[in-house]
Amino acid sequence: MPDMYSELSKLAEGDVYPFHMPGHKRNLESTPFKGAFRCDITEIDDFDNLHDASGLIKDCQDSANRLYGTEETFFLVNGSTCGVLAAVSCAAGEDEQILAARGSHKAFYHAAYLRKARVIYLPYKLDKALKIPEPYTAAEIEAAITEDTKAVFITSPTYEGRCSDVRTIAKVCHKAGIPLIVDAAHGAHFGFGDSRRIPESAVSQGADIVIHSVHKTLGSMTQTALLHVQGDLVDRDRLRRFLRIYQSSSPSYVLMTSIDLCMKEMKERGAQIMDRLLKYRDELDREIADCRNIRILAASKYCDPGKVLIYDASGTMTGQQIYDILREEFMLQLEMAGEIGALAIITGWDTQEGIDRLKEAIARIDERISDKNPERGGAKEALNAEPPALFPGKDVERVELPEAKMMIYEAWEADTEVVPLDKAKGRISADFVNLYPPGIPMVVPGEEISSSFIEDIERYLAIKLNVQGILDIGNKGIIDKRGILCVKQK
Repeated sequence: MPDMYSELSKLAEGDVYPFHMPGHKRNLESTPFKGAFRCDITEIDDFDNLHDASGLIKDCQDSANRLYGTEETFFLVNGSTCGVLAAVSCAAGEDEQILAARGSHKAFYHAAYLRKARVIYLPYKLDKALKIPEPYTAAEIEAAITEDTKAVFITSPTYEGRCSDVRTIAKVCHKAGIPLIVDAAHGAHFGFGDSRRIPESAVSQGADIVIHSVHKTLGSMTQTALLHVQGDLVDRDRLRRFLRIYQSSSPSYVLMTSIDLCMKEMKERGAQIMDRLLKYRDELDREIADCRNIRILAASKYCDPGKVLIYDASGTMTGQQIYDILREEFMLQLEMAGEIGALAIITGWDTQEGIDRLKEAIARIDERISDKNPERGGAKEALNAEPPALFPGKDVERVELPEAKMMIYEAWEADTEVVPLDKAKGRISADFVNLYPPGIPMVVPGEEISSSFIEDIERYLAIKLNVQGILDIGNKGIIDKRGILCVKQK
């Protein structure tokens, strides 16, 4: 049985290139912080305390605060997860309403469960071609706010790099006297470098609480994040209380030092690092523009140039197939696979060798598709073909959400039973079911299971996507029998 250290060592010494987070990409030159173990201490004299910072840690948090231009910044050593938990817990209590995007991180739902809050969803919109969530406008959020709304929670940028109109949304929220919480876990690099191509930070756009994962797109260690707060709509004492609840009582100085060094590096070299990211993105755009079938969503559609969603415009390959080929044949590990596209994350800490390998691999996959389907003539000639080729951004579809029959905490604490998937129509889900990553729930505890949900799950399983929350209930050699956890009927 291999242990974690030997497996990590094998990965580090092997030839698998990481097109995924964390942002430092296991590149030893990405950070001066190499001798981690010699810095691994606990709260001793002269080293402050994260839960009551007044010395060294407070100084480091203040430096990050000045870098992002907010009023107060907290180091998070339990990742953006604890930041989301604390922010939502601070904003809404038992039976209080919070308006949120369906595509919120699971930590948002966990906070709603723990606080027994009532979640009201914003319209759930998908790009019809790529099946990825669309961003929000201020008008959509203004129309959804009621006198019972205690806070608004959105994700911007999304996992795929789409950005909502945070500045105008913040104004709408403030007009209603409620805070805007932005899960910007994937946007810690926003606001650095070329302002024409790198989006503005949610902090400078006026959000009241912003959560950044500094390990996802910057050069800090996994599990490191920041929570920024500004304005007078957030009870900061209450926020600190929940941060103490959700953070470890033994915070890692190695992780906190990693955050601090990352902040210093961005202060000193942030523009150069972002220039390198843009250079890599431009190379990929130029290379893939010459492909006949493979495409990447334009950076202008994404907002975030660091997200590279690779898809086959001819419809020959699924995102999972592209992901598998890149990993198994070309030793390129991407971040995730979806039904349509496969997502690579690039950062300023990537290497030219890694980018070149990705370009070459995509070109070879593109040739393979053309060889397999010579009659299609490639995506460029398939614009008017039947069936039509895949070109994103033309249509947005509104997804009807399942009907909520119980609150999240009620269903999650109810007596449950496993029901075969083909018998589950009309039952109430007792757990989340989602594609992972990114983990957007297809059904939430307390919601009624529909026939369309069952059809979608069966399709996802057939193309081998990672569906979480569906149980294998096969026995006696039958391994393809699937079930779902439902509230037990009385």
